[in-house]
Amino acid sequence: MGKARRRRVRSCPHQATPLLIQMSLHSYVVRYDSGFAPNPFYGYCTLSTCKPKIRTAAAVGDWIVGSGSGSRKVQLTGQLVYAMRVTETLTWDQYSADPRFQPKKPFRRGSRKQTCGDNIYFRVAPHAPWQQRDSFHSKEDGSADPDHIARDTGVNRVLVSDDFLYFGGEGPPIPNGLRDCDGRPLCKAGIGHSKFEDPQLVGAFVQWLRSLGEGGFKGSPHEWLTLRQ
Repeated sequence: MGKARRRRVRSCPHQATPLLIQMSLHSYVVRYDSGFAPNPFYGYCTLSTCKPKIRTAAAVGDWIVGSGSGSRKVQLTGQLVYAMRVTETLTWDQYSADPRFQPKKPFRRGSRKQTCGDNIYFRVAPHAPWQQRDSFHSKEDGSADPDHIARDTGVNRVLVSDDFLYFGGEGPPIPNGLRDCDGRPLCKAGIGHSKFEDPQLVGAFVQWLRSLGEGGFKGSPHEWLTLRQ
């Protein structure tokens, strides 16, 4: 399991000396908010597929912030989809075997929550080929998708959080004033992701997040909301 790493960060002009902190913040746009990536169910928010750079770089203690897509069908630019503090990292083998995450194995004929399970990769031996459970990353007929297997397991790391807020398609706007000492807004726009190591920004974001109330699952994924219309 992952451990927190201490990192020296560049100080802002108004800071007398550089600060030593234990967290960064990774911000990106959630293009498809379906309940799959991230998966906020059964008491844990997990990011096990997609976003390979974030899954590689994020350390225990870091924050992951996902904001809404600005696509024509979604139009949620600037809204908070979810935020999770990484409290644990697992390999795919560990994730597949851990009793806590058995409910996250997908059941495609089950409820909406069951269909979007993200515990989808396993293998019969440590060096055997990866196998894929029927999931959102499988082909339409339920068979394994080699491209997704290669892309997802290329980073053998699952981010886990029991300290998160997930709003899905019903989140509040992220304050525009949340910017780092270079003026970069915390809320990402476009593809890729932004990484912040400004302790004042991270602290201000966490303070705002805590003001939103008790953590956990707060709202349905955007794709679920569109199905109701």
